[in-house]
Amino acid sequence: MIKNPHKAISTVGELKASGYVPRSIKEEMRANLILKWQKKQKVFEGIIGFEDTVIPDLERAILSRHNILLLGLRGQAKTKIARLMVELLDEYIPVLEGSEVNEDPLEPFTAQGKALLETLGDQAKVVWMHRLERYVEKLATPDVSVADLIGDIDPIKAATLKLSYADERVIHYGLIPRSHRSVFVINELPDLQPRIQVSLFNILQEKDLQIRGFKWRLPLDIQFVFTANPEDYTNRGSIITPLKDRIESQILTHYPRSIEDSVRITSQEARIHPEQKKTVEIPELHRTLLEMIVFEARESELTDEKSGVSARMSLTAFENLVSTAERRMLLQGQRSTSTRISDFWGIIPSMTGKVELVYEGEQEGPYQVAMQLMFSACKKLFLEYFPNPNQKLRKEAKDEYSIIKAWFVGGKETMLLLDSSDKDFLESINKVEGLMPMVKKHYPKYAESWQLAEMVLFGLSETEVIGKNIVDRNIQFMDPLSNMLDDLSDN
Repeated sequence: MIKNPHKAISTVGELKASGYVPRSIKEEMRANLILKWQKKQKVFEGIIGFEDTVIPDLERAILSRHNILLLGLRGQAKTKIARLMVELLDEYIPVLEGSEVNEDPLEPFTAQGKALLETLGDQAKVVWMHRLERYVEKLATPDVSVADLIGDIDPIKAATLKLSYADERVIHYGLIPRSHRSVFVINELPDLQPRIQVSLFNILQEKDLQIRGFKWRLPLDIQFVFTANPEDYTNRGSIITPLKDRIESQILTHYPRSIEDSVRITSQEARIHPEQKKTVEIPELHRTLLEMIVFEARESELTDEKSGVSARMSLTAFENLVSTAERRMLLQGQRSTSTRISDFWGIIPSMTGKVELVYEGEQEGPYQVAMQLMFSACKKLFLEYFPNPNQKLRKEAKDEYSIIKAWFVGGKETMLLLDSSDKDFLESINKVEGLMPMVKKHYPKYAESWQLAEMVLFGLSETEVIGKNIVDRNIQFMDPLSNMLDDLSDN
């Protein structure tokens, strides 16, 4: 249970005596932002990669007391940012007990709130509302109505209280009035029908409400945050221009701009079971490779750039990578294991549903596109660690891959079985002559040389130095000419 430091104050009279002064939610957020800076506390804890771009824009908007539109492709932490704004609210605020719309005890504005003060005066009860209760989120869908957001006449209330429909007390308030003194978030704003967006105009600007012929000024005190995908403007709907004009700050989000940031985000956000954390090691090499696959997907000509590749793909792929290694470990009766590049086959189901393909990609098929992205990332990572085997050597230079090439050209091959035990896997790696010595020469202090050795096999196959064949989801590395001869014999 959250401890309330204001527990002793329970009436309007006691609240007045305490020296309490009402302030708007935007003033509150502005003051608490400044206070965090003064205390050297981090603002928007857990948001990675936006330190020099999005967060400064957000801070400027809060200082300016603006409503905010977060505009960006899917999976760019827009909703996460909105939810973190609650941390800029006071821990507790006083609310007039019995008020439907969280009215300030010293500044009621509804007929109900005013009647409570007139009747009870300083004895009117005060309750304390925690900051976590002051966050309201609504996903915009085409079926959202004005009544949902603003309110409507409640005929049952009118009949029960024997009131005329012209009486303010017969109104059933919608989500927005009930979010008074709160952060109110509308996700996917373009999905709201234009006529519903029109109903927000006066709330944002003049603070007028119109419900079934009623028109009165409600000084609603709300921090609005809207989120939208720029592609929604053409695919599903649009934010109408007058509404955009009333939202003071439009802030563009983006995907992580570095592999390092992506690795940090995935490590922070992925849901890994506690048992998996104990039994499955995920080397930095494989964490980097996974993020490189996602970067490849965003840059590929086969994927729809306008749709974007969500950061959720990194998270679900990472979770599946760990589960692939765990499944193999359990099948082999081992107590622990480490991920392998061959385990990346397990992430393909996490990729195919999260990448929108252009026409050429559709012709290839989602599975083949996922495989291409994976192999392309393997090649790039290999070339970051080792010399390019296709690069022309100086006359006096020695080919570092000569022993490995000769072993494969001699007709030998090795197969990485996807569900093999760690012992059998290492035997398959170690049997390739010259592979481990070459790795140890370049990285003598690298503790797990087999991780780099496996990457070399994939790298050499992607640079067409050796051949690769995938048979029943097992990977066979061989002489590059053997595939060509097999193709000729088939013809």
